[in-house]
Amino acid sequence: MSSIHIYWDESHIWGLLVWRALRALGLPHRLLRAREIAQGALSRNPPAALVVPGGTARRKFTALGPEGVAAVRDYVRGGGVYLGFCGGAGLGLTGRDGLGLCPWKRRAFSDRIQHTNSGHMHVRPAQDNPLVPPGLGPAPLLPVWWPARFEYEPRDDVRVLAAYTGPGPDFWTADLPLASIPRGPLEDLETQYGLAIWPRYMEGQPCLVEGSFGAGRYVLSYSHLETPASPQANAWLAHLVRTLTGLAPAHGGPTPAWDLEALTRRWPDEAGGEALAAAKAGLEASFRQGLDQLLFFRRNAWLFGWRRGIPGGALNALYSLVCQVQNLEPGPGAARLWHEGQADFLEQLELFRHGLAGYLLAERLAMTMSGTINAIPEEVLTGQRLALFGAHMDFGGLFAPLLETMDELFAATITEGGG
Repeated sequence: MSSIHIYWDESHIWGLLVWRALRALGLPHRLLRAREIAQGALSRNPPAALVVPGGTARRKFTALGPEGVAAVRDYVRGGGVYLGFCGGAGLGLTGRDGLGLCPWKRRAFSDRIQHTNSGHMHVRPAQDNPLVPPGLGPAPLLPVWWPARFEYEPRDDVRVLAAYTGPGPDFWTADLPLASIPRGPLEDLETQYGLAIWPRYMEGQPCLVEGSFGAGRYVLSYSHLETPASPQANAWLAHLVRTLTGLAPAHGGPTPAWDLEALTRRWPDEAGGEALAAAKAGLEASFRQGLDQLLFFRRNAWLFGWRRGIPGGALNALYSLVCQVQNLEPGPGAARLWHEGQADFLEQLELFRHGLAGYLLAERLAMTMSGTINAIPEEVLTGQRLALFGAHMDFGGLFAPLLETMDELFAATITEGGG
C-alpha cells in the first residue's frame, strides 16, 4: 500500500500535529527530509500524497534547494497530490519562496497585528465540491494558528473550498481573547484609533483552496485541519485523504487531545531517558516563571499563550518536541544519537534557561516601568531576544541548536519505527 509522506524539515510542532493526526487515522505514513526529496525519493517511490505541515515557507523552500523544488513540482505534475497546511500552503503558492503549484500569491498584511490571529473561525464551505465532506453544516469551525492569507484572484483553475465568516468562541488577536472583550467599546476604540482587533479583514477571504497542476492536484489550507480534538477540522482532513488518495482511514473520530505535560516517559533510562526527563522539567520550570510574571498563560493542553513580542511560539515548539520524544521508544540509531548528544544538549539548555530567566524578568520589569525614567530600553530587550532566539521567524541564538537536536532525534526515532 502506498503511504503518505510528511515533508519534515522546518515543521517542528506543526509536523508533530500532522504526524499525530495521520497516526490517529491509522493511515500509512513516513517522514521525508528535504535532502531525500532532492535526491529523488518522490520519483523512486511516489507517495499517495505529500503532506507539508506548517512552519515558515521560506525556510522550507530554502531547505529543498533547486533540486528539491524541481522534484516536488515534477511529482505533482506527474499525478501526485500535494496537501499543505499554513506554511505548507504558502510554499505551494507562486512567487518568491513558492513552488508555483497554485497561481495565486501570498497576500501582504497591511498591519502586523493581522498576523497574530489564532483559534477557531467559522467558515462557509463550498457547495457541490467532492472535497467538502457532507454533514458539516453551513458554518463549521476550523482552527487557524497565526495564518497568512491568499491573494485572492477569481479564476476557474483555483477553487475555494472554504472562506472565513467570523471568529469562534476561542479566537484570539495577539494576547487578547475576543470573547472577553465588550464588542461596543472595542468598536468605539477601533474607530477612534484606527485599530484592527476584530478580524473583519478575514471575512470572505479564502481559507482552503484546491486546483490542478499538470496531472496532479493540490489542496492548500491556512486552517490546521490536523489540530487535536477539533472534530470538524479532523473530519475534513480524513475526507480529503480518502478522496484524494483512495486510502481509507482505519479509525474514525477526531484526533485525540494532546496533553504535553501528561505524556509519560517511555524512553528507557539506559538510553538517556533521565536526561530527557530533566530537559522536560527544566522547560516546565521556565514556563512557570513566565506564568508567574504574567508573560505566559494557558491556551490548551498543547499550546500556551504569550504576551505580544515574547517569543513564546519558539519555546512551545521546543517543549512539544521534548515531551513527544521522551514518550517514544528509541531504536538503536536514535538511542546512539541521543547518547552522543545528551550532555551537550543539557549544557546548552542550562545556558539557555539562565539567559531566558533574565530576559523574562527584564520583559516584566519593562512592562511595569514603562513610561518612567527608569524604563528598560527596548534595544536591551531586543538584544536579549536575538541572543536567545535569533531573528523573528528565523531561529538562531542559543535556541537553534536545541531545537535542531530534538528535531533530529524525533525524526530518527520515528524513522526506526519508534512511534
